[in-house]
Amino acid sequence: MELAAYADYAVRLVNTEAPGRGTDDLRTTADIAMLLDAVGRAPSRVTESDVPRLRSVRARLRAVFADAAAGRHEDAVATLNGLLAEYPVHPRVTGHDGKPWHIHLADDQSGAAESFAAVAGMGLAVRMTSLGVDRLGVCEAPPCRNVFVDASANRSRRYCSDRCSTRANVAQFRARRKARAAD
Repeated sequence: MELAAYADYAVRLVNTEAPGRGTDDLRTTADIAMLLDAVGRAPSRVTESDVPRLRSVRARLRAVFADAAAGRHEDAVATLNGLLAEYPVHPRVTGHDGKPWHIHLADDQSGAAESFAAVAGMGLAVRMTSLGVDRLGVCEAPPCRNVFVDASANRSRRYCSDRCSTRANVAQFRARRKARAAD
């Protein structure tokens, strides 16, 4: 797997919580298993103690995205460096499923939460250093607060998805039309 692709782990973990909607999809070991499955990792040895650990990592990763989006780049980097120190990667060369030899950043030797945190942190660090801190974003469509990594050519991404982009554009169009009608 390309190392930058591991940044998706961070995005998926942070987006398990929707603060604007008051939802949290990371409450049980089954939720962690679904998260692991979504990124193509076989859930192994998920314990109840992994839930609060991953929720803590999620809050710190959200802070990285929020600080980056607000232009507080030094704070974003400091928080990410703290995660990297706490959850170091343990790279392994592996070949499986007919794929050529490649690097996996962590295995599940130390537990599901630690492994996921190490991979998410390292993937985000690779993206941050290759694209720039300003490429980490928080969706601007209320009430969505999902995060994303902007890999667009022109650095113009403002929304986490086409759905949020469309919803925000329609709301802006309706607001302009209403303002014109009121004049």
